[in-house]
Amino acid sequence: MSNKQATKSTAARSSAQAIRRRTDAPQSVVPKSRGSNSKRRFILPNLGKATLEKLGKLGIHHEFDFVLHLPLRYDDETCLYPIGSAPDGEPVLVEGTIVDNAIKFRPRRQLVCTVEDDSGVLVMRFMNFYPSQVGQLAPGTRVRLFGEIRQGFFGAEMVHPKYRVVNGEIPVAKTLTPVYPATAGISQANLQRMINDTLATSELEDTLPPDMLASLRLPTFRECVMFLHHPPPSALQEELQTRSHPAWRRIKFDELLAQQLSMRIHYDRREKTNAAQMLPLEKLTCALLDKLPFRLTSAQAKVAAEIRSDLARLHPMHRLLQGDVGSGKTIVAALAALQAIENGYQVAIMAPTEILAEQHFRKFSGWLAALDISVVWLTGSLKRAQKRETVAQIGSGAAQIVVGTHAIIQDDVEFQNLGLAIVDEQHRFGVHQRLALRLKGAGSGVALQPHQLMMSATPIPRTLAMSYYADLDVSVIDEMPPGRTPVATRLVSSKRRDEVVQRVRDACIAGSQAYWVCPLIEESEALQLQTAIDTHQTLLDTFPEIRVRLVHGRLSNAEKADAMQSFQNGATHLLVATTVIEVGVDVPNATLMVIENAERMGLAQLHQLRGRIGRGAGKSTCILLYEDPLSALARERLKIIFKNTDGFEIARQDLRIRGPGELLGARQSGVPMLRFADLATDVDLLESARNCALHVLRERPEVADRHLQRWLGGKQDYLRV
Repeated sequence: MSNKQATKSTAARSSAQAIRRRTDAPQSVVPKSRGSNSKRRFILPNLGKATLEKLGKLGIHHEFDFVLHLPLRYDDETCLYPIGSAPDGEPVLVEGTIVDNAIKFRPRRQLVCTVEDDSGVLVMRFMNFYPSQVGQLAPGTRVRLFGEIRQGFFGAEMVHPKYRVVNGEIPVAKTLTPVYPATAGISQANLQRMINDTLATSELEDTLPPDMLASLRLPTFRECVMFLHHPPPSALQEELQTRSHPAWRRIKFDELLAQQLSMRIHYDRREKTNAAQMLPLEKLTCALLDKLPFRLTSAQAKVAAEIRSDLARLHPMHRLLQGDVGSGKTIVAALAALQAIENGYQVAIMAPTEILAEQHFRKFSGWLAALDISVVWLTGSLKRAQKRETVAQIGSGAAQIVVGTHAIIQDDVEFQNLGLAIVDEQHRFGVHQRLALRLKGAGSGVALQPHQLMMSATPIPRTLAMSYYADLDVSVIDEMPPGRTPVATRLVSSKRRDEVVQRVRDACIAGSQAYWVCPLIEESEALQLQTAIDTHQTLLDTFPEIRVRLVHGRLSNAEKADAMQSFQNGATHLLVATTVIEVGVDVPNATLMVIENAERMGLAQLHQLRGRIGRGAGKSTCILLYEDPLSALARERLKIIFKNTDGFEIARQDLRIRGPGELLGARQSGVPMLRFADLATDVDLLESARNCALHVLRERPEVADRHLQRWLGGKQDYLRV
C-alpha cells in the first residue's frame, strides 16, 4: 500500500449536522430495528465467568451496558502520514518496513526497531516487551504505527506505540478510533469488538417521542450513540473531550431524566403512604418561644412553618433542613419535636457522634425541662443497668424525646409510638441505618411511618439538591442569628508556628478561649502530621500559666465529656482536639482556633471547624497552619476557604473540585451516581430534565416506563430513605 500525504478538511461541519449526516459508519455496527427496548438482556452465555467478572468491574452487567460504555477519548487513525513529513509532538499514523531490530541495554534494557519508508526513518522503542515481540517485529515486517513522534536518544522515535503487522492492503479507518475505559484482562481490541457487536444488534429506538425531542432540540438516541462510538474525522475533538457536543448533551440529558423520574416516583409513592397527623396545637411551642432568651430569625420562622404544615398532613414528611454552621437548626428541630409530643407521639433524635448527641441532649434538656418534657439519653457507652432502664422508658412511652447515636436503632430498642425521627448530619449515616430508624414505626402493629426531618450543617449546592435530593422537600435557613460575629481567616506557614503559639497565649491570658485542632491522634510516618498528643504535651510545657486539656476520639466517653464540660464552663482555656469537635460544640467565649495541617483537610471540614468560633460578641480568628510546599489542589482549597465565609459558596466550590460522588458521602447514600452529566456545568440540562420528568409522569407515563427501563432496568426501585 503506497503512502500518501494526509490532508484534513478545513471546513468543519456544524456539530449537529455531523450527527445527522454521517454515512461512513462501519457496516458491522449499523443497528437493526428490533422494536422498543422493553428488556435489558443479560450478556450472552458464551462469555466465560472470568470475563464477566472483569466486565462487571467496568459496570457492564447487561448487554445494553455495552451501548452506554462510551469512550474516554479518541485516536485519529484516519490519516496516514509519510514518515518523513509526519509532525512531531502529536499522535500520528505512519507505516513502514522494519529494517533492523535489537535488544539494547543503554540506557536500560529495551527493544529497539528501525522502521523506514520512502520518505524517512523512524525508531520505535519498547521498555517493556514480550520475547514473542522480538520475532513478531523481525526485519522485513511491514508495520503500521500510531503514536507521538519525539526527538530522542535514537533520533526521531515513538516510545511504546500502538502497532499492527500489515499484510497486504489495509484501508485506513473512516472514523475516529474510540479508546474505552478498560480493566486488566480486557483489551481495547476486545472491548471494541464486543461493543460493535452489541451496536449491530441492540435496540436503539428512542425512548422519547419525536415531538418531545423537537421541543428540547435534542438529536435522536441512535444518532448520538453511533456518533459517540464512531465519530467522523471532522468531529471536533475539543467538543468530544469536554462532552459539550450535542451527542453528549443528549446522553447526559437522558441520564438526568432517568434520575429525576426515579426520584419523583419515590416522592409520589411517599405521598400515598400514611403517617400520623400532628396538628399544630402550639401550647408547648408557644411556651418554649416565650422562655427563649432570643427571637427566631425570619428564616427560622419560615422553615418552622414549613415543618409545622408538613407534620399536620396525613402523609410522612421527608424534609431536609439545611443551614450554615450556627444558623440555628436545633431550635427549629425542637419546635417540631414539641408538635409531635403535643399530639401524643415520641421523638427520636439520632446524631453520628456522642459529642454531637450529647450537645443535643443538653440543649433539649435545658429548653424543655421547665415544660415537663421527658428527654432521655441513649448511647452505646451507657452502663448495662442504665441502658436497660432507658430502653424500658422508651418502650413504655415514658421517654418522650430520645437523643442518642446509632444505639437508638438497635434491635432491643422499641418505641411505643414513634412519630418523628430527626437525623442530624444525615449524610454520615448509611441507608440501612436511616431505614432502621424509620422502621421503628409509629404505633405497634399500625401501618404508619414516622415523619422524618433530616438536618445538615454542610450546605448543599443547589444542583446537588435538585439532583440527589429531588425526592425530598428542602428547607434552607439562609440567615444567621444576630450577635454572630464574622470569623477572620488567616493562612500561616508552619514556619511561623512560634508566632501563632504566642498569639494563643495572649488570647487566653486576656480571658478568651481557644481551640488547637490536630488531624491525627498518633504519629504516622507516612503523613508526618503533628499529633494531638504531642501538641498537647508541648503546649502544656509552653503554657504553665494556662489550663490546657486534650480531647480525641480514643478517650473514654467519660473523659471526653469531662474535657468538653471543663471547656464549656470556662475552666479550660485551651482545648487541644482532633476533629471530633467538628460539629456540636458551642462555646461563645472561644474566639481563636488554630488548625494544624489545614492543607490536608477538605473544604467542608474546614468550614465546619471554623464554625465552632464566632458564636459570641468577641472578634474571632481562625488560623490555618499549613506545611510548605503546597500542592496545586491544597493551594486552591485554602484559597477558597480564605476568601469565602458563605457555606453555600464553599459547598459549590467543593462540588466543582470533588464531584457529587465524594461530597456528603453520596456514594454511601444509596443514590446512583451520575456517569456522564456534570452538575457543575450541566445545570441547564438538569433543569430541563426536572421539568420534563414532571410532564412525562403526569401526561405520558408510558414514556417514563420506557426511559427508566433503558437507563435503570430494575434498579429504578432502589430504596430511598
